[in-house]
Amino acid sequence: MTQELNEKTALVTGAAQGIGAAIAVALADAGANVILSDCKDTTGTLAAIHASSGTARAITCDVSDVSDVQALYQNISQTEGRLDFSINAAGILSESKIIDMDVDDFDRIIAVNLRGAFLIAQGAARMMQKVKQGRIILISSELAYLGRADFSAYCASKSGVVGLTRSLARELAPGILVNSVAPGPVDTPMLALENMSQEWIDRELDNPLGRVGKPSEIGAVIRFLCGPDAGFFTGQTLSPNGGAVMI
Repeated sequence: MTQELNEKTALVTGAAQGIGAAIAVALADAGANVILSDCKDTTGTLAAIHASSGTARAITCDVSDVSDVQALYQNISQTEGRLDFSINAAGILSESKIIDMDVDDFDRIIAVNLRGAFLIAQGAARMMQKVKQGRIILISSELAYLGRADFSAYCASKSGVVGLTRSLARELAPGILVNSVAPGPVDTPMLALENMSQEWIDRELDNPLGRVGKPSEIGAVIRFLCGPDAGFFTGQTLSPNGGAVMI
């Protein structure tokens, strides 16, 4: 497989597990030097990348915390001195009926999923504007389009990511490309089908392909968006979702 991202540097948040880990591995396989960021332990992702002779290091960061994000980008600026790709895959999910939801729970989901996307994109833009090029990719969700009962905060946060993507794409063009990816259900710890009722499993499988996605399939989409063939994409939301949403 070609290593089309040789000598490029990529930041991946939410890289400890699931989609974020798969993205980090995909970019490392493409030759990028990958900076892993998460609140959780990224040892497993680092080991997977190093086992394939990839290059990566880790920085702990809470994407919703301004000081953490500032320290993250200062570290990258001082160590790598450049940033070609910023991929924000950090996110949380919780289920609650609107009449029962605590406002603190709502605020936490918005803080991580939307405020975090903003802070990571802002830091990346500040680095990238110095060289007038780079690519910023945010992770949304099929639920930004579908909505789902009892997931109002999550759906709102991911809808916000789509709007943020479009605005930043216009603001930062032509040098910095901004896109998002809105996966359908993916086999990750966040989804955890084994912990769901049969009713929920049936709902997740209710798409034309009749299955959930693989994290590696999302990683492949991000690899494409970072690659040389995606130079005419900006302001777009790509939707690997098995046909659950057709736009």
